[in-house]
Amino acid sequence: MSISPTDRVANDRPAAPASRRPAGVRPARWAPSMILVAILIAVWESYVRLADVSPRVLPAPSRVVVQGWANREVIAGHAASTLQVTLLGFALALAVSWIIATCVDFSPWLRRAVVPLLVISQTLPIVALAPLMIIWFGFGILPKLLVVALVTFFPMTVGLVEGFASADRDSDRLLRSMGASRRQQFRYVRLPSAIPRFFTSLRIGITYAVVGAVFAEYVGASSGLGIYMSQQKNAFRTDLVLAAVVVTALCSVVLFLSTYLVQRIVAPWAAEDER
Repeated sequence: MSISPTDRVANDRPAAPASRRPAGVRPARWAPSMILVAILIAVWESYVRLADVSPRVLPAPSRVVVQGWANREVIAGHAASTLQVTLLGFALALAVSWIIATCVDFSPWLRRAVVPLLVISQTLPIVALAPLMIIWFGFGILPKLLVVALVTFFPMTVGLVEGFASADRDSDRLLRSMGASRRQQFRYVRLPSAIPRFFTSLRIGITYAVVGAVFAEYVGASSGLGIYMSQQKNAFRTDLVLAAVVVTALCSVVLFLSTYLVQRIVAPWAAEDER
């Protein structure tokens, strides 16, 4: 039985051992950071207690935890709203990124036309655009989704474009010499080459997405961690503001780590390359 050239190229990639864990989710890699955080929290707690700082100015970490837990149901409701905006906006940016990067890869002329515009788009201040989104699209979920998408689509698009461009030229020429179509070259060579850079940019984008969602809620929203922090700030509840900040950070960390699990499922060979 004969084996097609495209199948041979696809099967040449070594399979990753199932027992190895991606570098990003190894507990040992996080241990120094966790120790440093624990030290900083201990110093913070000691300073507040010894200096007798007002909770309105700087609450102790223990107070932040106690008050955050006491208001956990309210905070959880706002966190769910923020996560909804984050995931929907990120999904929109992800879809747009794939479409733009794929079209750019198939058209050199489009690459020269679009890539400079992508760079220019990052010079536009989101601080100025977010209020305009509210004016143009109202106070619903759409303007918040657009803000998140604007914040996150650039790193993912650039990561894909550069990943496609980094494909092995010898493999491309080999497939062309064997009669492979442009679509087959993309599927078996250029797409696998882009996966590692894509997941790197995905991790950058997902952390930006949470920040973008919170900022969009500051501009105009009825629920979400952003509007919750704004309300508590106006009430001089610094402890609850910091509790919401902690929840926001935890959401970012969970989403960041989830990208490693997705990579492990979708492209385990790319996860092994990051070891």
